[in-house]
Amino acid sequence: MKVLTREQIREADAFTIKNEPILSINLMERASRTFTNYLIKHFRISGTVYVFCGQGNNGGDGLAVARLLLEKNFKVVVYILKVESQNSDDFTINFRRLNEKYKNVIYEISNADFTFKPDPEDIVIDAMWGTGLTRPIEGFAGKVIQEINESLATIVAIDIPSGTFCDAFNYHHNKIKAAFTISFQVPKLAFFIPENSPYIGHWRVIDIGLDQSFIDNINNKYHYLEKIDIRSRIIPRGKFDHKGKFGHARLVSGSFGKMGAAVLGARACLRSGVGLLTVNIPKSGYSILQTSVPEAMVVTDSNEEIVTEITDNSAISANGIGPGIGTSNLTEKALIKFLSETTKPLVIDADGINLLSKNPDYLKMLPPRTILTPHIGEFERLAEKHSDHFFRIEKALELALKYDIVIVIKGHYSVIVSPEGKVYFNSTGNSGMAKGGSGDVLTGIVLAFLAQGYNAVDAAIIAVYLHGLAGDIALYNNNEFSIIASDLIDCLPYAFSEIFKLKTVEKK
Repeated sequence: MKVLTREQIREADAFTIKNEPILSINLMERASRTFTNYLIKHFRISGTVYVFCGQGNNGGDGLAVARLLLEKNFKVVVYILKVESQNSDDFTINFRRLNEKYKNVIYEISNADFTFKPDPEDIVIDAMWGTGLTRPIEGFAGKVIQEINESLATIVAIDIPSGTFCDAFNYHHNKIKAAFTISFQVPKLAFFIPENSPYIGHWRVIDIGLDQSFIDNINNKYHYLEKIDIRSRIIPRGKFDHKGKFGHARLVSGSFGKMGAAVLGARACLRSGVGLLTVNIPKSGYSILQTSVPEAMVVTDSNEEIVTEITDNSAISANGIGPGIGTSNLTEKALIKFLSETTKPLVIDADGINLLSKNPDYLKMLPPRTILTPHIGEFERLAEKHSDHFFRIEKALELALKYDIVIVIKGHYSVIVSPEGKVYFNSTGNSGMAKGGSGDVLTGIVLAFLAQGYNAVDAAIIAVYLHGLAGDIALYNNNEFSIIASDLIDCLPYAFSEIFKLKTVEKK
């Protein structure tokens, strides 16, 4: 699914109005009716619905929703914030429609004396400011937002919570803290930014009938991955295929006390379709690997405790380096020597990334289309500390383009950044996966797809989605406190089955 910018959303509106054709007020009515139907279907409305409206088109949506709810005999109160010198045209039309039949439910707010004490069973609909907002909300409007946020009512935002910027982070605190956000047509970029989580709440997208051909053809940067995106990238297997067709992966992993990383990465790799796997480990891990992962071949280092030798090998299809290897100088030298020799597909994670962070020039040595899979802390060691996730993504785009690499920033919506300037937000996964070892599992999955011949971007996209889907399946049989990394590996077969069945496992 495409994620459009504020300007692209405006263009999609304008194109639909011109080419459907449809009047803008009728498009607003369609959107408001769709929102109202969703609200009635998915929310228990037992108390009063308070609709807070600005004077722009988001406020016009709110007025239309209020009227539609009143027509269905729900109890509604409308508050209009008077902060502008004039109303938008569609706001004016919807105000007149509401005022003609339901004048007694409308109240205007124009000063800071407003107090708001709804009951817990009441619902607040936020329709004050939409995606067009580019400046912080101040003055008495900020006081109104604070009153709403401090109430016990359930807050539902139309399209985007008031005060949240669509394409940038708003550091000002006057923002609606929605429990739910019902987004029109496409998700907004702001939904995928961790700093916005307290304001967005749970979000859903509803189809308001914007021209789909325009959206399909628009050249956009951001995408939200869905199951169909993954299924279309996975290459079907033939009944006469053999292990030689599915590649020979090599995982360089582990150190004394961290051999579990090698075990997890190896098991995940083998569960993800690779034909052969060799694991390079320190000598002390030999018995551990041979016992824990009998399907893998093992090559031991001359050093007992750390990896000091990584030789290029023509028989290897793809390499994975990093989980649990530590950051000793000897391991660093081995990694840099290997980078100067290899041209094979490569994924680097964990301590491998920490080693790269020691010297900015090391990134220049990466083979084209290398995949890096840092968590936020590792990324900031590699790049620099950033004030919010918007800037972090832009920095990742800069690095991906400069060094021709793919970067996966792991998190709730893991971000895959390509050297072509595309950004993909993952839709699977849950907080139960926030455990040591989860990243090692992801490295193994990525490595498996690289070894099978997938291009780097597709390998990263498929692996990240499957990794999260396995976590979601594990959640059904467990809980967010008790999931461990091994559960993800055990659930990988079921994740593959879900992909091929094209049944949705919905993100919680």
